Amino acid sequence: MSVEPTSAAQHIQEELLETGALQRSIEAVLFVANEALSIKALAKLTAAEEADVTLALQRIDEEFAERGLVLREVAGGYRFASSPAARAAVEAYLLPPKTNLSPAALESLAIVAYNEPVTKAQIEEIRGVSADSVIATLLDRRFIVESGRRESPGRPLLYKTTTDFLEAFGLNSLADLPAVDLDALQPREVELPMTQPLAEAPPGETPASPPDDQEAGALSLA
Repeated sequence: MSVEPTSAAQHIQEELLETGALQRSIEAVLFVANEALSIKALAKLTAAEEADVTLALQRIDEEFAERGLVLREVAGGYRFASSPAARAAVEAYLLPPKTNLSPAALESLAIVAYNEPVTKAQIEEIRGVSADSVIATLLDRRFIVESGRRESPGRPLLYKTTTDFLEAFGLNSLADLPAVDLDALQPREVELPMTQPLAEAPPGETPASPPDDQEAGALSLA
């Protein structure tokens, strides 16, 4: 039977857990951070093991569940955010808020998120209108960012989404985006039955005319 040697590092680690020092350190770092921090980053900042950081995050999540601040897992890491239950008070303090994204900006943002990296021309091709203003808006809100140039004539700029986009929409990664059935958006061919040929009229009688909305052998859609 072997006995694992104890070390100064192990002793410090146990002390951190027992006294709650690790949890307090993580709470403080998350409070001042302006971005989501991964478990690996938190472990490095607190000189702790990743497993212990995970345990401390679980405790923080449980203890803050009913408070004004809650722990959120977004953009591949963790950060504090205001509780949805306190939304009205937070919005009252932050008024006037930034203007909401227009439908055009939301459409363009969705195109980038589902197809990134994309060019302005690709966005315009899908939407059928100019994308200059919406791209400027999305860049200003830091929801998209330039990500190089396409190796094609003119070398147009490419755009992709940012961690600000993930955080704003509560996503951990682009894999969390709702699934879209692109096939359902494609035009479908509809096979229409041909109208029956007109019966031959008896000699001396005029053949009946087809209905106003129908021509012999064809049916049109409005």
